[in-house]
Amino acid sequence: MAYSLDFRRQVFKVKQKDQLTFQELSDRFGIPIRTIFRWQQRIEPKNKRNKPSTKIDMEALRKDVQDYPDRYQYERAKVFGVSQSAIFYALQRLNISYKKNAISS
Repeated sequence: MAYSLDFRRQVFKVKQKDQLTFQELSDRFGIPIRTIFRWQQRIEPKNKRNKPSTKIDMEALRKDVQDYPDRYQYERAKVFGVSQSAIFYALQRLNISYKKNAISS
């Protein structure tokens, strides 16, 4: 779990106020010294990875969903040559989800 931005700022306020070294700061708060150095470079926590899909052509997946809306994820995975979980995450990136009806017809 990541440290909050408020806590990170508080650590640097204490460092400046008490004129502490990084090692003393690390011992005082019980935080690895490398983490404090990393915070010095970028204090805001990273919220999300920004990594595009590399194996799946997103436009081809979108077309496949339009052409075959009833296909299961494992069937799409066979077509694209990837795992079912890769299809799951790609569909999430496309904001495509289908909810099943609770009442059968």
